[in-house]
Amino acid sequence: MRSPSSTRVFHGFAAGLAIMLASATGACASVLQVRVHDTHGAPVTDAVVSLQPLDRPAPPAHDALATMDQRNLSFVPQVLVVQTGSKVRFPNSDNVRHHVYSFSPAKRFELKLYAGNHASTVLFDHPGVDVLGCNIHDWMLGYVVVVDTPWFAKTGPEGVATLEAPRGRYTLQLWDARQDPATPPAGGTVILDGTPAQRQYTLALHPPELTNTAPPNLEIGLGDRAPSHAH
Repeated sequence: MRSPSSTRVFHGFAAGLAIMLASATGACASVLQVRVHDTHGAPVTDAVVSLQPLDRPAPPAHDALATMDQRNLSFVPQVLVVQTGSKVRFPNSDNVRHHVYSFSPAKRFELKLYAGNHASTVLFDHPGVDVLGCNIHDWMLGYVVVVDTPWFAKTGPEGVATLEAPRGRYTLQLWDARQDPATPPAGGTVILDGTPAQRQYTLALHPPELTNTAPPNLEIGLGDRAPSHAH
């Protein structure tokens, strides 16, 4: 049995070791701020920024579960970013039924007419951009962007995305649904050395064909309405 003094010494050593490990872990991380604007200087919202490590494999996703809701006859969020191997829920918070589908090569699936939380989760096991629609409401448009890395972020209203990743070399990849496909992809090699870093990119954008917004004065047919007992 340890004496009280030896117990205090042991606890003090353990606490000191924990602090040292925490400090070392924090020192290995770098914060990268990425600012994205269009050719007119306006901030770009919902651009996806990801960091693919060059010196080691990216850690895999473990039981990752994300959610893309359907509210006010729109996908929310319109752009969802997940790591390869993640599952996504598609709850329906509207009082009408939806029929979600994707014909994208990375993931083809259908969630036929349903209401509430009755749809199955979908496993996104291949990287790529999955374009989603609703077979009932043609204007609905969503994107599930699947990346092979846990280090990703989306730009906010100010056009800024902030990522935190271990020190090392990365390929920065930048994607936006409105980007001109004829232009070379933005990004390149980024070296993170433990100090804050910044990058800035300009994208040439086209207006989207669909807005993910319901038309004004829309009238919902009786066949679209969800049963009153659905949850």
